[in-house]
Amino acid sequence: MTTPEDAIRARRKLTNKLIAAHDAARLRPFLAKDVKLIAGDGSLILGGDAVVQAFADQFRDPEFSTYVRTTTEVQLDAEVARAAENGTWLAHWGPSQMSGTYLAVWQKVTGQWVLESELYLTLT
Repeated sequence: MTTPEDAIRARRKLTNKLIAAHDAARLRPFLAKDVKLIAGDGSLILGGDAVVQAFADQFRDPEFSTYVRTTTEVQLDAEVARAAENGTWLAHWGPSQMSGTYLAVWQKVTGQWVLESELYLTLT
């Protein structure tokens, strides 16, 4: 049986693959309807549809390549209903790279882990 930690790590890897494929629409099932995302520049994106649209907009930029998020740790709450994932991220955008750290909150909804919120900090 898959542990919750392994399930979250697997879902993160799959979102990385979808971003690398520039497939914004397929990211939607990974997001809570009311997901909150604070991007690396501090801007706030509210709602799953808005997050998907933000990815779609980036994917249309010919300079954008991908984001890779690498999980460092997953911590579960006592009820195994929510989890905190932290790690590092790396973006390839044209000849430039950006990187930093992130914290994601996952919640279990009808047996599936979805993103409740994400906070990204650009460090380089």
